[in-house]
Formats: sequence, structure tokens, C-alpha cells
Amino acid sequence: MKIALGAAALYLLSPLDLIPDFIPFVGYVDDVLLAAILMDGVLNYVDRALVMKYWPGSPETLDRIARAARILAAWVPRRIKQRVFAPG
Repeated sequence: MKIALGAAALYLLSPLDLIPDFIPFVGYVDDVLLAAILMDGVLNYVDRALVMKYWPGSPETLDRIARAARILAAWVPRRIKQRVFAPG
């Protein structure tokens, strides 16, 4: 999971994207989907008590973000998500 988070952080910070950010609205779609996959994955694979320990907001806010991430992550094929969060 640490590798997935590190790789995602590098991708999000990188000026190179699958869809260039200078294209209005559409340029941020890949970034939003990646963030949703990561959030959905973290909330599915990490114990909720541990997430809440480090979450600065309220549990209700986390639940809303989790629902939005689940909806967005549904657009990504399961095999891709499994590869991102595969152990090892």
C-alpha cells in the first residue's frame, strides 16, 4: 500500500499526466479518479479506527468522502484497483 500511495503522490505532483491539466475540466479527471481510487482503497483496506486516529475531520465528513470516492472509483475496472493494492 505504501508503494501505491507513493506512486500516486508522484503522479499527482508530476507535471506529466495522461490528460494534460491545461484542458479545462477534463484535464483534472485522471487526477480526481486516481485520488478516488486511493481514498476508496485506503478506506477498504485499512482499519477504520486507525484512519479515524489520523483523520482531522469528523466521522461524518469521512463518510461523505468515502461515498464519493466509492462512486468515482466504480468507474475504474476492478482488476486495476486490485493491482494497485496488491500485497507486496
